[in-house]
Amino acid sequence: MGDVVSEAGEKHWLVRPETVRLFWRGGLAVLALLVIGDFFVHGHPYFWIDGTFGFYAWYGLATCAAMVLLAKALGVFLKRKDTYYDD
Repeated sequence: MGDVVSEAGEKHWLVRPETVRLFWRGGLAVLALLVIGDFFVHGHPYFWIDGTFGFYAWYGLATCAAMVLLAKALGVFLKRKDTYYDD
């Protein structure tokens, strides 16, 4: 997949390396602040595990990774040949 380049030869501002780096740093800063906020918010856990520090952060990461792995495994079973529509 190529970069989006304007007629003047400049890359779109969203695909410039400095912008991508800025978005990564900003996103990681927001995530860090949300985990740090866990110190200041008193939760009302229903189970012992959802009362652990940073539960929603690591649970969200684990479920996202599980969904990606499940989608990859499902893709193996649902895959078709490149010439599927040509037949």
